Amino acid sequence: MEKVERKMIPYSVYLPKEHHTRLTKLAKERKASALIRDAICVLLDGGDQYKAGYNQGLRDAAKSVTKVNIFKEIAYKGKYIDTLVTEIIEQLEIS
Repeated sequence: MEKVERKMIPYSVYLPKEHHTRLTKLAKERKASALIRDAICVLLDGGDQYKAGYNQGLRDAAKSVTKVNIFKEIAYKGKYIDTLVTEIIEQLEIS
């Protein structure tokens, strides 16, 4: 059984110094990349706050599933449980 890893693709963004400074302060409790990724996802979801929040909640839930170590040890029909549950959660996303 082979687990498929999701890879992030880097994307460079240039910010004014003032925005960079403010972002750095905001991101102390979270990584700046995750903060920016979430903001981009909201924008790409069309600015619909409910849909964006719902989809972000699903993405956060999928990330949480992958952090449960026992799910990486149990397989069903050739796939690890964390992969199966993540796929089910992703199907709930609103386009």
